[in-house]
Amino acid sequence: MSRRTALLAGATGLIGGHVLRLLLADDAYQRVTAVGRRGLPVTSPKLQQRLVDFDQLADLDAPKVDDVFCCLGTTMKKAGSQEAFRKVDLGYVTALARLCARHGAKQFLLVSAIGANPASRIFYNRVKGEAEAAVRAAGFAATQVFQPSLLLGNRGESRPAERLGILVGGALGFVFAGPLRRYRPIPAATVAAAMVKAAKKARPGAHVYTYDDMLR
Repeated sequence: MSRRTALLAGATGLIGGHVLRLLLADDAYQRVTAVGRRGLPVTSPKLQQRLVDFDQLADLDAPKVDDVFCCLGTTMKKAGSQEAFRKVDLGYVTALARLCARHGAKQFLLVSAIGANPASRIFYNRVKGEAEAAVRAAGFAATQVFQPSLLLGNRGESRPAERLGILVGGALGFVFAGPLRRYRPIPAATVAAAMVKAAKKARPGAHVYTYDDMLR
């Protein structure tokens, strides 16, 4: 049985870091190409690092891979404006999807967010929904979209509003029942593990994974 190849964008992020460790430890993958603005403090015989300018992503000579893991994303605070946020969470994601589809990738796995909807009146949800639509339109045989709520894990940076949301979510966990379960905070490691597992199953078509799907 042939082993898989993967391309990972966003390996320096919370979910992306977990995805990278899982892929490097998984015998199902023979090569992992990580693309990013800066190098990673990780070495492995099967890891290839490619430093890229995401503004010039369309010109990248991308390797042909089976699975593309897209963990790109920023925050309004870090981006500084809606335009800059949209550039990363929609522009870069769309460019990556089109590039990898053009180079023959079979499957695209995207970290999105709960509530993503291209018709939403909420800017954040609308951008995430537009990114999902762009990925689906790229023409992959399989598209797996993961929609976590607040993420649990050590980011190495301070996000007071997010930390407060996690504390409130934990204290009021009983409120997040039934249809609201999908809004429960979830460990980033759980999302990453769900992505790798889904990649190896490679279900054809477009699929969305929310809280309970990722736990399973």
